[in-house]
Amino acid sequence: MKFFRSFVVSVFSVMSFSTANAQLQWSNETSNALGAAIDAGNYQTITSVVIRQHGTAVYEGYFNGADATSQHNTRSVTKTINGMVLGAAIEAGEIKGVNARVFPYFKDKRPILHDDKRKRDITIEDLLTMSSPLECNDWNQYSQGNEERMYIVEDMARFYLDLPMRGYPVWSPPPQQRPFGRAFSYCTAGANLVAKIVERATGENIEDYAQQHLFTPLGIDSISWPRTGTGDIMATGGLELTSDTLARLGELYLGKGTFGGNRILPESWVSTSIEPRAQVDDDTNYGYLWWLEHYEVDGKNHPVAYMSGNGGNRVMILPDHDLVVVITKTDYGTRGMHDAAQALFDDFIVANLETSVE
Repeated sequence: MKFFRSFVVSVFSVMSFSTANAQLQWSNETSNALGAAIDAGNYQTITSVVIRQHGTAVYEGYFNGADATSQHNTRSVTKTINGMVLGAAIEAGEIKGVNARVFPYFKDKRPILHDDKRKRDITIEDLLTMSSPLECNDWNQYSQGNEERMYIVEDMARFYLDLPMRGYPVWSPPPQQRPFGRAFSYCTAGANLVAKIVERATGENIEDYAQQHLFTPLGIDSISWPRTGTGDIMATGGLELTSDTLARLGELYLGKGTFGGNRILPESWVSTSIEPRAQVDDDTNYGYLWWLEHYEVDGKNHPVAYMSGNGGNRVMILPDHDLVVVITKTDYGTRGMHDAAQALFDDFIVANLETSVE
C-alpha cells in the first residue's frame, strides 16, 4: 500500500524563493500533482522526494511504505560521502592531499600482480575521478575489474591493486586525447580504496571517522553501514540514510562546507570536488565522486552536481538556485532507473524554475 505525506511551507498560495537570478514556483497543486504522478508509477518506485531551498523545506513526500524515519539504501551515494570524509582527513593533516600516491598505503599487499611503474604512480585523485590506468570498468561485464568480480573476493583492496594495466583500443581514446587529460571508467573497486586510505591514514575505521568528522557535526545519528562477511565496512555502497540526512549532506555543499553556521568541511574541498575533472559523455562530467551536468531555465544553462546510486537514488545540488533535491528509489538494477529520476527532476523542478526579471 502506498503512503504519501507532503507539506508546503508557504505564506501565500504559491511559494517563491528567489536568488539573484531565479525563482522556484511551488504550490499545493504542484504537490498534489507530484504525489499523483508518483502514485501512478510514472517515475517507477519512488520512496521519498525532499526539496529544500535556502535551508527551508519546500516539499517533503514519502511513498511505498517509507516515512521520515526510513533509512534508504543509497547504494553508490556512499562513494560521494566517502569523498567528503577524505576531504575531512586531508584538512586534519592525516592525508597529504589528492596527489599522494595510493600504493604506499598498502605496503602489506606487496608483491602485487602486474607490477608497473604507472600502477605505482596512481594517486588518490585518480581514484576520486575514476580515471586510474587500471583495467576496471563496472559498465563492461568483461572487465577484469568489474565490481561483481570484486564482491566474491575477501580482500577487495588487493583485488584492485592486482588488476592489469588498461588498454585503449581505437574506439576508446587514451587520456591525452580526452578533455581534462583523463579517461573516465566507472570503477567501484578503485572508489573502495578511498575509504581504505582514510582508515589506514587515520587508524580508525571509516564508520567512526565519518561519524566524528561529518555526521555528528551535522546532527546526524541515524546511519546504518553495511558490512562484509569478514565484518569490515562495505564502503563501496549501501550506506542507509534518512532523506533528511541526505538533504543535510546536500545543504553542506550548498553552504560551501558550512552547516548551521559551523564549518565542517573546507570550502576549498567543496569547490574542488564539484569542478569537472573527467568527461563521462557529451552531457556529463565527473568531479571528485560527484556527477556534474547542466539544466536549462529560460535559455540559460545552470550547473547541477549530484550523488547517484543504483535504483535511481539522487542527491542534487543546484548552486545557482540554492536548492537541494533528494530522490530515493528502490528500482535496483532495472532499466530506466536513472532516467525516471531525471524525468521527475525535469518535470517538477526544472519546469518550476523561473528566471526573475531584473
